Amino acid sequence: QVQLVESGGGLVQAGGSLRLSCVISGRTFSNYVMGWFRQAPGKERDFVAGINRSAGTTRYVDSVKGRFTISRDNAKNTVYLQINSLKPEDTAVYYCNALTYIDRDTKLWDWGQGTQVTVSS
Repeated sequence: QVQLVESGGGLVQAGGSLRLSCVISGRTFSNYVMGWFRQAPGKERDFVAGINRSAGTTRYVDSVKGRFTISRDNAKNTVYLQINSLKPEDTAVYYCNALTYIDRDTKLWDWGQGTQVTVSS
């Protein structure tokens, strides 16, 4: 049974930064392309960023390019999302998951509990 445990969210002012973490257990982490998604209140859960198995390739949605950085540490079974220059519209619950391919938004596993990011203006 795979487990995803997201952490690092919080309440921050616009312009601030956060570093989200997601620890995976129950699978060989290094075998999987990983991604971050987010779900804002009243909206669908959307893909935000992805990273391939070797961390040599990343992909971002246009709205976060230049502000978000996805990374991974295969030795720690962890994927990270560094979020800078936060905006109120970044307020959402953030989730990680494995992706089928780096250029696809399709997740592989059941969702974890997510981590709440709230940005005040």
